[in-house]
Amino acid sequence: MTPQTMRAAVLYDVDDLRIERRPVPELNEGDILVRTMASGICSGDIMAWYIRRKAPLVLGHEPAGVVAESRDGSFSVGDRVFVHHHAPCFDCRACRRGEYVQCSTWRATKIDPGAMAEYFRVSRDNQRDTLRLPPDVAFADAALTEPLACVVKSVRRSGLRSGDRCYVIGLGVMGLLHVLVAKDTGAEVFGSDFIEARRAIAARNGATVFAPEDAGRALREGADVVICGPGTEAAMQHAFAAVAPGGAVVMFTPFAPDTRLSADPERFYFGDLRLIASYSCGPDDTRAALELIAGGVVTARKVAATLVRMDDVPRAYREFSQAQLVKPIVIFGGRG
Repeated sequence: MTPQTMRAAVLYDVDDLRIERRPVPELNEGDILVRTMASGICSGDIMAWYIRRKAPLVLGHEPAGVVAESRDGSFSVGDRVFVHHHAPCFDCRACRRGEYVQCSTWRATKIDPGAMAEYFRVSRDNQRDTLRLPPDVAFADAALTEPLACVVKSVRRSGLRSGDRCYVIGLGVMGLLHVLVAKDTGAEVFGSDFIEARRAIAARNGATVFAPEDAGRALREGADVVICGPGTEAAMQHAFAAVAPGGAVVMFTPFAPDTRLSADPERFYFGDLRLIASYSCGPDDTRAALELIAGGVVTARKVAATLVRMDDVPRAYREFSQAQLVKPIVIFGGRG
């Protein structure tokens, strides 16, 4: 029997995150109700300028769970699922071009009220990018599907090929996921971070690592693809300096609205350089991401995820924002 109320992590500001009682969402025709089993805290959730635009809100858009109720939805009670918080129409011009994140339906859809809650509602539209989990995939690993899908898209858009040199700037969880996907692509992978412990994790996953100030010495000929993780002008200038002729720089993280970038147009033009933005992910990316998880290429352990319980969400959020944790994943029950 589904309860009438549930616990949810509600963010009012970056220093005001509360565990509250909320009503369990009511279902409409075609909806499903998912009992959350695991949900990650996103690195975007700790960008103050970005998350404050959305507050107050129930956190969470990286869920894995079990269908608890179905009102003639596409999934049955008991199905283990990953749910994307947006899903496209598959019919508009943007979708026909494969640019799913530009679809107006994709931007309008959402899970209700958010995945950092014991239950959430998934509309029929959102079920277009809801996937059944293989039986041997743990919920904590499945909760990496959405962030990993963003990385899959980033690497795909970069044009990275086997044998290329890929340089990942910033080795937080998204940087570590880039390392794993780039290695699986067959690239030679380099990574930098100011935090030695994060460099050590990347090294265990096969990257050649160094402090950012040592990039010039480590990458004498530059990198074919540079993934710029931090959303700062300094990081992007570092990326521009590290890219090899004919290469690409991926802007993976949004910048604060007042940020301005400058680049040497002569070097860009005669070097045949490319600057590529990569925002979120679509259904093709989530499917590819889940395949990587099912194949063991990516796991919560490989990115040094910390599993926490609901009561610990405010502390985990604070420690994540202070770079004390690489990736918090909230476990709601059952095996992680």
